[in-house]
Amino acid sequence: MFTGIIQAVGEIAELQPRGGDMRLRVHSGKLPLDDVQLGDSICTSGVCLTVVELPGDGFWADVSVESLTLTTLGELKPGSKVNLEKSLTPASRLGGHIVSGHVDGVGEVLSLQADARSTRYVIRAPDDLARYIAHKGSICIDGTSLTVNAVNGAEFDLNIIPQTMAETVFGGYTAGTKVNLEVDVIARYLERLVLGDKAAQPDAVGLSLETLAEHGFLQR
Repeated sequence: MFTGIIQAVGEIAELQPRGGDMRLRVHSGKLPLDDVQLGDSICTSGVCLTVVELPGDGFWADVSVESLTLTTLGELKPGSKVNLEKSLTPASRLGGHIVSGHVDGVGEVLSLQADARSTRYVIRAPDDLARYIAHKGSICIDGTSLTVNAVNGAEFDLNIIPQTMAETVFGGYTAGTKVNLEVDVIARYLERLVLGDKAAQPDAVGLSLETLAEHGFLQR
């Protein structure tokens, strides 16, 4: 598990195709690895990766076909910048929100503009994730814990402060940039809980107005 508070910006040093999937080497930058062991997890731009080698200046990790297909990792190349965070411990401060490192989908930056000293981004999520994104709720973008400022359908706004711009890969985003999205885990579990016994049915498909009304959240 992670907090969504980025600890360093790393750089992709090497990519090695391995029988259909990929092994990648990450220069870890200022991220200290003295307490990292083989088998530990490091969140890499929102994706939980397992350390398989520690060459001294970073780490190697294997990336499965599933991760290459469903995240932006398949588009990385040597020199690409990535957000890094080591997994949390019982003594860690939960400065962001609970992040699993399991990407739910890929979004797209639609626009960005200055907003006083911050930068306001508009991002479009896949339609099937829109129901999990709420005004003033939490969302993880490329591993960064952020607060949603406004929602319009599948589009949502974020305000990125100068500190976040300087310490994450947000400073390199432009319109059209693809980003890894992880919705708040509480929203996903709440949806399943509300389904109740229907969750066991093969055709159970999330929340609907009928389901909400049946459980007293809406008046018929």
